Amino acid sequence: MIEARHLRVLRAVAGTGSFSAAARELGCTQPAVSQQMKALEQSAGTPLLIRTGREMRLTQAGEALVRHAAGILAGLVAAEEEVAAIAGLRAGRVRLVSFPSGSSTLVPTALAAMRAAHPGTRISLVEAEPPRSVEMLREGDCDLALAFRYGGESGTSATAAEWEDLVVTPLLTDRLVGLVPEGHRLAGAERVGMAELAEEPWIAGCPRCRRHLVEVCEGAGFTPRIDFATDDYPAVVGLVGAGLGVAVLPELAVESVRAKGVSTLAVEPAVEREVVALTLPDLARVPAVAATLGELVRAAAR
Repeated sequence: MIEARHLRVLRAVAGTGSFSAAARELGCTQPAVSQQMKALEQSAGTPLLIRTGREMRLTQAGEALVRHAAGILAGLVAAEEEVAAIAGLRAGRVRLVSFPSGSSTLVPTALAAMRAAHPGTRISLVEAEPPRSVEMLREGDCDLALAFRYGGESGTSATAAEWEDLVVTPLLTDRLVGLVPEGHRLAGAERVGMAELAEEPWIAGCPRCRRHLVEVCEGAGFTPRIDFATDDYPAVVGLVGAGLGVAVLPELAVESVRAKGVSTLAVEPAVEREVVALTLPDLARVPAVAATLGELVRAAAR
């Protein structure tokens, strides 16, 4: 019989590549990891791991088991939390992952409301951009993921397919705005066409935003010369404010930063991204998860 604790250990070994690293991650000893892997292989009736040098590699059976483990463990966590909530044993827990501009705008309001309404609920927050945040949800490392997708981007249909078996809750539409230094020739203008920025040096954001920037610029007839790229939104704003280039950022990101020395312009054609909350169907029925999702919807409406 395959046990959930053995699946957790197998996932740790697969993710770290060794028994010793898995033991450190799980907070146990290496012999304990080895013993649980032997028990799991006996239950499965086939080898799951092969040692290659200093690393452990999954067999085909091991890969299949790891692939199914995320859903099994997520379902088990959801069941435990729902039963505990029904039984009144505890208010529940929620593990939330969000992209940075969501963490600084939507999340604080939602979590403050959750603490006021459900003080016994334990909520944790880590940051990750999609698609990593979606992977964390599928791997059972979080219960709710804030993510986004750009309208019209080449990967939109692929993103929709990636999310098709998840519970997708739309939160808001986030418009992108242009940023230029205060002394720029376009500073003070209400709006700017992307083609007007064709000869400017660019400062780009996260990898997904960077890819979308190139697509938008190419749609306007030019390829942007990206001089600087950073995942840190305050750094993007600071570089623009220092006169080192122009940028396009989501309004949520600009809202979370004190924009010194920067002029903000509407961009034509309009570029938008859809911000959503994602969870697994089983997790959506957990009271604490459902309550947090409701507060995120209300925070977005404000």
